[in-house]
Amino acid sequence: MALLAWPVFGAEPSFQTTRLFEGDSGGYKLYRIPGIVVTKRGTILAYTEARRTGSGDWDSIDILMRRSTDGGATFSPQAVVARAPGKIDRSTVALERKQGVPGDVTYNNPVAMADSNGAVHFLFCVEYMRAFYMRSDDDGQTFSVPVEITGVFDQFRPEYAWRVIATGPGHGIQLRSGRLLVPVWLALGTGGNGHHPSVNATIYSDDRGATWRRGEIVMLSTAQFPDPNETSAVELEDGSVMLNVRTEASENLRTVVTSKDGATHWSAPRLAEDLPDPICFASMARLSFKGDTGKKDSGRGRILFVNPDSVLRADGKDSRSKDRVNLTVRLSYDEGRHWTVKRTVEPGATGYADLAVMPDGTILCLYEAVSARHDEMLGRFNLEWLTEGKDSLKGK
Repeated sequence: MALLAWPVFGAEPSFQTTRLFEGDSGGYKLYRIPGIVVTKRGTILAYTEARRTGSGDWDSIDILMRRSTDGGATFSPQAVVARAPGKIDRSTVALERKQGVPGDVTYNNPVAMADSNGAVHFLFCVEYMRAFYMRSDDDGQTFSVPVEITGVFDQFRPEYAWRVIATGPGHGIQLRSGRLLVPVWLALGTGGNGHHPSVNATIYSDDRGATWRRGEIVMLSTAQFPDPNETSAVELEDGSVMLNVRTEASENLRTVVTSKDGATHWSAPRLAEDLPDPICFASMARLSFKGDTGKKDSGRGRILFVNPDSVLRADGKDSRSKDRVNLTVRLSYDEGRHWTVKRTVEPGATGYADLAVMPDGTILCLYEAVSARHDEMLGRFNLEWLTEGKDSLKGK
């Protein structure tokens, strides 16, 4: 906290919100599972699952995207961004568990990455059983024909006989080495809505998305860490990768693991004592490295984290799942060991959220706002707002 005690003279604190996807409009009941990236040119790409009836994860779902080339002041109309070629069969897990109806087609779990070479990489799943990759070389205006990469997931079968798979959600990352890295999860499809029991892992590409490989399974489901699934990733100062994992741990805390390369030799999982978790997806993003160039203040590494900060239930029920309220952004100055700054973005009912950072350091948070409708809102704010004027990327 001593780092925040010094007066700084940066920009004025700034916070704005914009509704990007409005529930009960555009032919969709609700919008869920937000993702956001910023391209090398500074274009914002915001994407989401658009659910036609709102009946759940196995609804008839499209993946939509909106673009902004003016820092988020205006956005293009929403448009379908992912279509798998060929015939699409309904998942046997969905049919067995009476999730949705036979005629539904579920597109799910979109994940984008902005490459340092200017490309945009985009992964998505169909029916929670097939995975696809496509690429854009014009800042997300158009994408290549999707290429199926389910074979990468098939390589997990000798260890884990999955029937359900998912990328992300949220965004993937590119390491400074150039490696593209996407957290994934796999499930046997025998519990709950078919998404349980589960394990998590990563897949990666070392050739700019031309080919994809599987990493090691990160966490198995155990009594202490049941059902590891949705995961976010961030590169640390030393080049290693930290994963922040959603589990159903009875302590209602986030779970953290690390790896030197983001794919192998994962550390033993540990609970993050200062990251309460209602059992929901959470996102991380790197705001600055200590050695960043082009910024006056290059002496501090900063990592951002967002999730609903709540471990209570208004109905009083005894359940590991708590109310998803009080969406909160946190900041760490010591590579995720402690999160000493936090500020509420939305105090009401929320849900999933994803983070990205603009070239000028503006922080973007695309999040589910759950009120009478199920909208998705974009929060835009600076470090001065997050730290209440105690820190700035502009230097002293």
